[in-house]
Amino acid sequence: MFDGLTGRLGDIFDRLRRRGALSEEDVGAALREVRVALLEADVALPVVKSFINGVKEKAVGQEVLRSITPGQMVIKIVHDHLVEMLGAESEGINLNAEAPVPVLMLGLQGSGKTTSTAKIARLLKTREKKKVLMASLDTRRPAAQEQLRILGEQVDVATLPIVAGEDPVTIAQRAMRVGRLEGYDVVLLDTAGRLAIDEELMDEVVRIRDVTHPVESLLVVDAMTGQDAVTVATNFNDKVGVTGIVMTRIDGDARGGAALSMRQITGRPIKLLGTGEKIDALEAFHPDRIAGRILGMGDVLSLVEKAAETIDREEAEKLAAKMEKGNFDLDDMLSQLRQIRKMGGMSGMLSMLPGVGKIKDQLSKANVDERMLKRQEAIITSMTQKERRDIKILNASRRRRIALGSGTTVADVNRLLKQYQDMADMMRKFKKLGKKGLMRQGLSALMPKGR
Repeated sequence: MFDGLTGRLGDIFDRLRRRGALSEEDVGAALREVRVALLEADVALPVVKSFINGVKEKAVGQEVLRSITPGQMVIKIVHDHLVEMLGAESEGINLNAEAPVPVLMLGLQGSGKTTSTAKIARLLKTREKKKVLMASLDTRRPAAQEQLRILGEQVDVATLPIVAGEDPVTIAQRAMRVGRLEGYDVVLLDTAGRLAIDEELMDEVVRIRDVTHPVESLLVVDAMTGQDAVTVATNFNDKVGVTGIVMTRIDGDARGGAALSMRQITGRPIKLLGTGEKIDALEAFHPDRIAGRILGMGDVLSLVEKAAETIDREEAEKLAAKMEKGNFDLDDMLSQLRQIRKMGGMSGMLSMLPGVGKIKDQLSKANVDERMLKRQEAIITSMTQKERRDIKILNASRRRRIALGSGTTVADVNRLLKQYQDMADMMRKFKKLGKKGLMRQGLSALMPKGR
């Protein structure tokens, strides 16, 4: 979502870093460019003005201009103000209330509200170990209640049984009653949406709010709608009361201005980000990490957290034991390919690493094709168990059969086997040297030569 803004800011700050000393004119010129970059990213004008004034006040001080690395100091000030703009601290879903905790899901039709409800239910069930009940209060959109029921089956979360003819307020009351009687920790109430805000929608949501007394009222907004998302958030907050925002489709080509404007204009924190269509594509909103991504500093913490969530610990331990013994077959390689895909593929992982924004052009020229992982997976799954354990038996006719079965070419099969062979050779080296030997070899490579 922030790619365009990251590229523009990266160019501006690269020029600052190259200057040995900075004058007030240098800083002023850089901030004028930052102002244009923020406006082009669709950040609201009052927010841009406040941001630039706050940064300028600190960046033109003598302490900064006379420091050893003034360019870096200016970048740090911009980073700190970005964090402040985004909300300073991460705020999770508030469950600090007597069970069952009512959570009201709000938003316009098409914003991804029902899917986000299921994603949040899955998050609370897996991470927080909560017993969750979902209830659809949308009696107007065809099959809306059925959609939530199907999503509930996918995430293994209970949904309130559908009773034909019930109005939304009655459904909400029944959901809370079932929640109390059956010992649920959280009840997620998925309200109806409209194509636009109207009085009827607001009256219905207000009545539901008054009978359920929600601890959280989460507004789901689509990042692709730009500043319209800020307008929607302001209207819902004024008329219903919003405690937090869930921003969806941040993996699209939105310019990011809505996310940067949301907190300052509405006064409500962004709590969660929908990062894709998959049911597990939901992550907590961390202002400092997002600021780091925008400035090209990466987000290694989120990458580590994603790895911890997706990597099967038992499987990883088995692989580590095999590596120590020098054993590594194509089944192990298949497991690694699937883990990379679970973590969002190569592009998803690379986007969280520091400095990658600067080499995006080189990466695109290198043709890092995400479909390559799927092709490699298809090649391995087209092999027999015997072939996966011993590639020596893969003669020309077997390779042709595997290529035909996986929808690839013999050249693709050969490339995969070469890649596997390189990995297997590395594993054998690991076994031969052992951990201490590898460390010694690494240290000797770093030692100066010829003395």
